[in-house]
Amino acid sequence: MATHKQKKYFIPLENNPEVMSSLVHKLGLSQELGFHDIYSIDDPELLAFVPRPVYAVLLVFPVSETYEKFRKGEDQDKEEYQGTGREEEVMWYKQTIGNACGLIGLLHGVSNGGARLRVEPNSDLAKLLQDAESLKPVERANLLYESQALEKAHHAAASGGDTAPPEAEEKSDLHFVCFVKSEKNNLWELDGRRKGPLNRGPLTADDDILSDSALNMGIRDFLKREASAGGGDLRFSLVALAPSFE
Repeated sequence: MATHKQKKYFIPLENNPEVMSSLVHKLGLSQELGFHDIYSIDDPELLAFVPRPVYAVLLVFPVSETYEKFRKGEDQDKEEYQGTGREEEVMWYKQTIGNACGLIGLLHGVSNGGARLRVEPNSDLAKLLQDAESLKPVERANLLYESQALEKAHHAAASGGDTAPPEAEEKSDLHFVCFVKSEKNNLWELDGRRKGPLNRGPLTADDDILSDSALNMGIRDFLKREASAGGGDLRFSLVALAPSFE
């Protein structure tokens, strides 16, 4: 991997479905898909507002001591992921750009499962995926680091939210984790701060990321762990990548 004298930082991405959709559409995801707020994972009436199928869910939360302890403990005995090419069940990106966990989360969502089939040919995103597929994680991270198309699209989206954007190097406590379903019907947790992608368990062919099975193995498991620790900050939000309303 190329060495960088000074670490690159991006403006933190606003937790806003319109901003997220704008970014991935600018990169080359079809307008047929977009991001939507999820207002509940337990109330059927509120869940019904989310278009289906859901191809990815972003869990956005403030990093807590409970999460950091769990993350370090689960990763402790794992080897650094070295998957590449067609042998990979999912495409995973290691995060090396400061404050880019939102961008990495979006890329995980559009690079895997059914969403990847909706990437427009000859787009910046299509080229990025093609170039990234054959690379190992460190080289893949460097590809993202050096991508001018990615940096410009991110800057445009991050600067166009509802709130004034913070400085690029301003520390953000919010973290983005993405859950996707692979073609082999497994639920994967994708987080650029981990040692690699995490297989959370099998789904049926009819399950999507908001099915009870997927929620129990992923998001509900996370929330249960945070609540059990006591005194934790359970402030979180969920955003789905699903068919657009328009």
